[in-house]
Amino acid sequence: MVAMAEGSSARPYRGVEAAERLAGRRRRLLTAGLELLGAEQRDISELTVRGICGQAGLAARYFYESFTDKDQFVGRVFDWVVAELAATTQAAVAAVPAHEKTRTGMANIVRTIADDPRIGRLLFSTQLANAVIVRKRAESSALFAMLSGQHAVDTLRAPANERVKAAAHFAVGGVGQTISAWLAGDVQLAPDQLVDHLAALLEELTNPDLYRVTETAAGATAASRD
Repeated sequence: MVAMAEGSSARPYRGVEAAERLAGRRRRLLTAGLELLGAEQRDISELTVRGICGQAGLAARYFYESFTDKDQFVGRVFDWVVAELAATTQAAVAAVPAHEKTRTGMANIVRTIADDPRIGRLLFSTQLANAVIVRKRAESSALFAMLSGQHAVDTLRAPANERVKAAAHFAVGGVGQTISAWLAGDVQLAPDQLVDHLAALLEELTNPDLYRVTETAAGATAASRD
């Protein structure tokens, strides 16, 4: 019976190939996940396969053709949203000269979130504390810090050292925390004002002198004792 079901589902239906139908159902489920996880008031413990499928308008059996369980589904929703945001930000940054890249990248992120607050809540809101999302946020923060550090090395010709790494984590963590506070209403700036302020702060981190290794006062004192 299973083989017959798989065989029938592999045939084109109304001119649409099976792989295309599967991709369409998967996208509907991911979109439903963003709607549920990014809701303004949401207890993620109440998230169920039935609820996800109801939001997507699909039978529950279609959930399991793309996802093994609810935790994997939550992780895939997060990955999908991050990938979409990263792709549009990279495209925006690639289209402008070097001196406009920081503000353009920040503008794309902030405006995307302003247009669709679900994305901001999923990626940054501290009110959404599901274990899978917490882990995914840590993974994405590490990735963005690595990319930010590589940008400093490539663009500023800064040395690849621990100072670059520290500044990259500072930038990623600071931006994320600020956006979280903005979403919560603790920072009350218009989107363009937020973009200008964050871009100005990030520009301060483009000073090559920040990444030169210099002897600290504590290090000099220790060396004088030797």
